[in-house]
Order: sequence, then C-alpha cells, then structure tokens
Amino acid sequence: MNWSLSFLSSAMLKLLVYSMLLQIGSCSLSGIISSPTICLSSPLPSSPCSSPSPATFSAVYPFAALDLLGSRVPMFHRYKIQPARRPTPSAMGQSFLRSVYNHLIFVLPAVALFIPPTAVPQEAPSVYELLVDGLAVLLLFDTQYFIWHVVHHKHLQLYRWVHAIHHEYISPFSWSAEQLSIPELMAVGFWGNLDPVLLGCHPLTTWCVTVFSIWMSVEDHIGYDLPWTLNRVVPFGLLGGAPAHDMHHQKPGCNFAPFFRHWDRIFGTAAPF
Repeated sequence: MNWSLSFLSSAMLKLLVYSMLLQIGSCSLSGIISSPTICLSSPLPSSPCSSPSPATFSAVYPFAALDLLGSRVPMFHRYKIQPARRPTPSAMGQSFLRSVYNHLIFVLPAVALFIPPTAVPQEAPSVYELLVDGLAVLLLFDTQYFIWHVVHHKHLQLYRWVHAIHHEYISPFSWSAEQLSIPELMAVGFWGNLDPVLLGCHPLTTWCVTVFSIWMSVEDHIGYDLPWTLNRVVPFGLLGGAPAHDMHHQKPGCNFAPFFRHWDRIFGTAAPF
C-alpha cells in the first residue's frame, strides 16, 4: 500500500510539472501569435494568455503540492481544517484530469469561438478605476452565483444533475475547485465574460479581476485556514474563504456565497466555522 501511494504521489507530481511546462509554452506561443493585440478575454474562467488554463492551473499548484506533502510539512499541516481527511493522490488525479478535459473540450473552444481578442487601449485605467470596477465585478458575480447556488441546492433535480459533482468530497482540496459539471462551468463562464462588459470595465481591469477571482476561488477550496489567505487579511469577516466553504461541503445548507459573507448573513444561511 505504501508503495502504491508513493507511486501515485510521484505520478501526480509529474503531471503537475508537465502541465506547468505546457502552460509556459502556451503563454509564450499565444503572446507571439496575438501580438500586438493582447487577448484579455475574461473567464470561462480566463487568464492573461489566450488560454484560460495558465491562471487557473497555476493558482492550484502550490496548494496541490501541499496536499501531496500533507503531514510531512507540519508548519502548514497544522492549519488543515479537516486534518483527519487527507485528499488521496487518486482523488487529486481524478479532479485534475476532469479539469484538463473541461478546459480542452469546452473552455478553449468556447474562448476561440465566442470571445474575440481585445485590443488594449493606449491609456491604462487609474488605480481608483481598477479597484472600484474590479470590486463591482466581484460583488455582481458573488450575487449571481449566490442565487444560482441556492437554487441548485434547493431543487433536487438541478442539484443531482448539475451541482452534485462538486460535492463528491466532504473535505475540499486544491483541485476540487475545478470539480465542476459542464452546465456549472458554462454558467460561471457566462457571468465572468458578461459582467465586465455590463460594467464597462477597461480590459486591464478585466484581466486583473479575472486572475484575482480565480485565486479567490482556489483559496476557497484549499482546505487550509492559512494565516495569510484573503479571508484573514481582509478585516471585519467580509470574506468567507476556505473555512466558510469547507463548512459548506460539510453542511451543504449553509454558506452559499462564493466570496463575500453579506448575502448569507442577510438570508440567514451563514454558518459559524
């Protein structure tokens, strides 16, 4: 058994390295092809490159390594929210392969077919504009997904056919952020592309908020309450982070909002963690 686990861990590490190398090549190639027009299309989810994969996958790598190392790194493992439940290399590999499949078969074709490259304006947005518009996009998406999430938990058939796949694991881990059905992936992608357009965001703002939201989504699923994560840095408990979403996977009737805490508090679905 120890030999097989070591083999699976080694295989997962190799998969991570290979996918990182592929993404580096993808970014370089997309930069050559798209220059001087830079593709800043927002998610299905999106990235600085024409492919959405680099930002999404790269955000996962550090935490995937943490999952593989587990208790062998006690200085991090002591922050594990559910220490008795460690993700297996098999579960990580399954979620990783599902993510690769979703991106190759659905995300990349959707980006290529429906999202044209965006020419970057000569003038960058001011810092104030970037921060205000970026926050507006996050708040709008948070509202949309909160409603979608509640509906898909309350309606048995919708839950079973669309959202249940995301709840295969009671204890979230890095790659489980990408454990999504195609309908859910497309819903998230639709809002991610539409919201910056509705709010008239500068392409650079779209790029920044896209990468930031991907990072927030991954942080929600890491299964660690690390002292430097955003929910710890942002004051007044405004963000739920990994503790709130971890509790949602343990008790699916609470903590529906993806990022912020206000909607769950208003509608009485906020649970302590």
